Amino acid sequence: MPESVLSTPLTTTTAAPPGPGGPRKSLVLATACLCQLMVTLDASIVNIALPAMGGSLGFADSALPWVVNAYALAFGGLLLLGGRVADLAGHRRALLAGLVLFGVASVLGGFAQTPAQLIAARAGQGVASAVLAPIGLTLIMVTFTEGAARARALGVWSMVTAGGSALGVLLGGVLTDLLDWRWVFFVNAPLVLVAAALASRSVATARPPRAGRLDVVGAALGTGAMSVLVYGLMSTDRHPWGSPRTIATLGTAVLLGLAFLGWEARFASAPIVRLGVLRVRTAWVASLIVTLIGAAMLDGFYFCSLHLQNVLHYGPLAAGAAFLPFCAGTMAGSMTAGRLGARFGGRATLTGGLVLAGLGMLWFSGLRVSSGYLTAFVGPSVVAGAGVGICMVANTAMGTSGVDPREAGLVSGLLNAGRQCGGSIGLAVLSTLAVAATRHAAAAGDSAPAALAAGYDRAFVVTAVLLAVAALIAVVFVPAPPRRKAAGV
Repeated sequence: MPESVLSTPLTTTTAAPPGPGGPRKSLVLATACLCQLMVTLDASIVNIALPAMGGSLGFADSALPWVVNAYALAFGGLLLLGGRVADLAGHRRALLAGLVLFGVASVLGGFAQTPAQLIAARAGQGVASAVLAPIGLTLIMVTFTEGAARARALGVWSMVTAGGSALGVLLGGVLTDLLDWRWVFFVNAPLVLVAAALASRSVATARPPRAGRLDVVGAALGTGAMSVLVYGLMSTDRHPWGSPRTIATLGTAVLLGLAFLGWEARFASAPIVRLGVLRVRTAWVASLIVTLIGAAMLDGFYFCSLHLQNVLHYGPLAAGAAFLPFCAGTMAGSMTAGRLGARFGGRATLTGGLVLAGLGMLWFSGLRVSSGYLTAFVGPSVVAGAGVGICMVANTAMGTSGVDPREAGLVSGLLNAGRQCGGSIGLAVLSTLAVAATRHAAAAGDSAPAALAAGYDRAFVVTAVLLAVAALIAVVFVPAPPRRKAAGV
């Protein structure tokens, strides 16, 4: 593995000085995890509150999904740009700016009086999250050296990443049931204040070199490609895959993506994505695997929530609390991943985590109308959660190994973009498959809840297949650990 994958000088930023300073490094880790918690919470916390929002503000049925879509579109479209901006502007400056925007957008969302105001606030949160998400992982990369210290830090960060979505569902149910839907936005204000205080104390920014500048054309093409792709995928619920509008939208995303790659490879003097970084095998393999993990797990949450509410008729609070076993499994998996990696190697640990997560999702496919929570939901939640915790830590550690800290924001952006795009692509595809299975079951005479359960079951099977493909990729492409030489050789 090359010591550096850098070809052009970038902004040199540090989070905490090496050597002594354990307390400061702990503050850096706390800052990174708190930022990641806000991002992952915000992606799911509004889901259970959507009906209350719609009734309060008078949303039309066709407009209500844009409370979710506005966030996903801004977040997914700007992730690569957010990671690069952090490298160029400095981590502390970008982090504080992202926190201010996130806090303002959250408060405005809580005070929204019209659907347009709420959707605009969600878009603002998405823009801020596109800056905060890459910075969290970047801070860990530049603060903790590769080895046991970074593995432990990644374990905590990955636990927050994987468990944040489940916690968001739980917190959304609690706040909506006990207070008001507006508190799913107001709850971010104290989190932002704490994160800003931690960042001010722990994150230091070195003086940027004179060569650091933003590739404006590349940023426009990359952001355009990601935004159009996410928009096209989100629109498949209203426009079929074969419709002229969907084909034109996805075709435009492909053309913009090709133009972006051509510009970055041939014309950009300071590319927003230096394609040479993808020559490092672990970087592109980790990005591909995290895309499949995102498609499987983010959408697995979605269909689990739908089954609980639409089939088992759980209320918001009960549906949120039902995800606690998944959180527990994720915490256990994340905290043991480092020890497993040290004993069995990164490839075996990653593959094992993916297989375990896939088995949990396949277990979910057995959910029926008559399924009980304790007998049919807790078990797969713990198994899938443990698998996700293990594979997220192992994959992130692999993807960030051998990367120069000055390109930490770029690699962080790639990994986060892969996860987000995987979730968007997976949701569009799995929703289509689930609807088709539901219609087929209804035509065969199944009751409405049973037909819905049949559709969700098909989605769970596909998520298990995606994780199996990711495990196969890990076996084939992840480098094997070096063999230990025998004593005296």
